[in-house]
Amino acid sequence: MSKHHRFAVVTGASSGIGAVYAERMAERGYDLILIARRRDRLEDIAKRIEVKTSRTVEIVTADLADANDLLRIEALLTKREDIDVLINNAGLGALGPTSKVTADALENLIKLNILALTRLTHAVLPGFLRRNSGRIVNIASIIAVMPTPSGASYSGSKAYVLNFTRSLQMELSKTNIIAQAVLPGPVRTEFFEASGLSEAPFPDQLFMSAEELVDAALQALDQRDLICFPSLEDASFWMAFEDSRTALSRALTKSGRPATRYSGGTR
Repeated sequence: MSKHHRFAVVTGASSGIGAVYAERMAERGYDLILIARRRDRLEDIAKRIEVKTSRTVEIVTADLADANDLLRIEALLTKREDIDVLINNAGLGALGPTSKVTADALENLIKLNILALTRLTHAVLPGFLRRNSGRIVNIASIIAVMPTPSGASYSGSKAYVLNFTRSLQMELSKTNIIAQAVLPGPVRTEFFEASGLSEAPFPDQLFMSAEELVDAALQALDQRDLICFPSLEDASFWMAFEDSRTALSRALTKSGRPATRYSGGTR
């Protein structure tokens, strides 16, 4: 998977899943461009990785929910011809009943989870297509297929990530470019604390470590398992989900007329 002097870009790289992805990609021989808001943490991670792996680590401080910062990072990714991997990890939760979460928090979530991921993917694609090479890893969540009453916007944003990635896979099917969606369950990171929750709404035994998650997702990527549920032991459940979705898609496209249960009412 690694290439000499090729760069992997990791967003949200200052802690948790992003920090582990950074370390693992360096171990695989990639130089790094790490993006996050907290420069002090980025500097610590960069020093540790450089000492451990002797890879080049560039750090860029940016808030990807800020329009000016996002445009700056887009410009950076667009002009670089040495980027081979983009890991869209940065994200927000803004959890709680929709009426109790501020509109600004929900907008910030959409900017980061959806807009930034989309624009950064769009920024690297032309270069990937020119070289007919590249990897895009988008971090979604199991909540993409599990709507909840306390995470409407988060669930919706991760459903977007899943469907966006799946459509990309179709678009790129005749190229050597790979797009993977990773759908973790609960992970031991700062996520729930950053989302404003005093405690996580899941029992401890459901949590995996960030290291376990990233190692599983990278193994899946190596195996070309491009929709990765790291905690799903029996893949037949996902296949059954897919079969049901395919059957529904076919049923939805049989006719352009109203269903009979909607066409028999009085006027």
